[in-house]
Amino acid sequence: MAAGAGYARPSTALEGDVLGSSEATADMMARSTDAQSPETSRQCADTSPAFSNRSYTAPLARLTILYQVNGLDAVVGTSGRIGLTQAFRQVIQREGVMALWKGNGVTIVHRLPYSAVNFWAYERATQLWLQHYPPPAGVQQGAGTADMLRRLAAGGAAGLCACTLAYPLDLVRTRLSAQTKTQYYTGIVHAMRTIVRDEGARGLYRGLGATLLQVTPSLAINYTAYGTLRSHWLQAHGDSSHTVAMSLLCGGAAGLISSTATFPLDLIRRRMQLEGQAGTRMYKGYADVARSVMANGGLRGFYAGILPEYFKVIPGVAIGYCMYEFMRKSLGVQTNPGAER
Repeated sequence: MAAGAGYARPSTALEGDVLGSSEATADMMARSTDAQSPETSRQCADTSPAFSNRSYTAPLARLTILYQVNGLDAVVGTSGRIGLTQAFRQVIQREGVMALWKGNGVTIVHRLPYSAVNFWAYERATQLWLQHYPPPAGVQQGAGTADMLRRLAAGGAAGLCACTLAYPLDLVRTRLSAQTKTQYYTGIVHAMRTIVRDEGARGLYRGLGATLLQVTPSLAINYTAYGTLRSHWLQAHGDSSHTVAMSLLCGGAAGLISSTATFPLDLIRRRMQLEGQAGTRMYKGYADVARSVMANGGLRGFYAGILPEYFKVIPGVAIGYCMYEFMRKSLGVQTNPGAER
């Protein structure tokens, strides 16, 4: 999730992953009208989409990270930028077919706490907002300015909570995915132990600031885009038009908008996550990363890897939203039309 979502990736919540990342992958704008609906049903609906598309898009996710951290230069042995097809071929030739799924295991493990906290926090933040700032009587909610502000605030709060909680797994994912010829880490547990040994416990949160600067606005934009597009669609075509096609179109558009807006921040956070690996130090801080990217690649350098990111995020977020709405209906967690039409 989105995302994104890694992050997402939402996801897109949730690349959710948020689902990522930039990446969110669900309709977070819904609230239950049935006060007796089991919380476990809600959590199942929140997390189920996270596992439905991660493995399918894992090769694209890894190529995105390699582009962002200049890992493909190490793969091909040159300093020139290569195309997407050539990148696939080179990774397979140098590391084997399964290398395209490197880091996917930790991504799936990361999705469970990230997605659950992300969607829960979004709904709680939405409820608190409506309690403190109730809409005027007789005013239909949906695509107005107040609704957009509510989605931005709730989405940002959800991203902040989910990202902070699950961050060590996101860091490990980046470091595993960025490995090419040299295998410094052999798995999730080994990576965590090695990071703590080499960098201390704080090393597990290296790059958190840059990640929060990327994930928070990414999820806020993703939620707002999907909710606003969804509301416009239903107002124009009626509630009966709430179909799979609607979820796919609105979700895909939301993923495209949020990824484009925050991808430069995602590139900076990925490079900061590699700081300290094997004792290496390349940058003095976030500003130093930005200056380095600008000096070596110009403005285009901030979008290195955006093509595989689009191929991953747009269908991933769209499918995630569709799956989430399907799971909510199947589990009896109904949408409140008054709050999120």
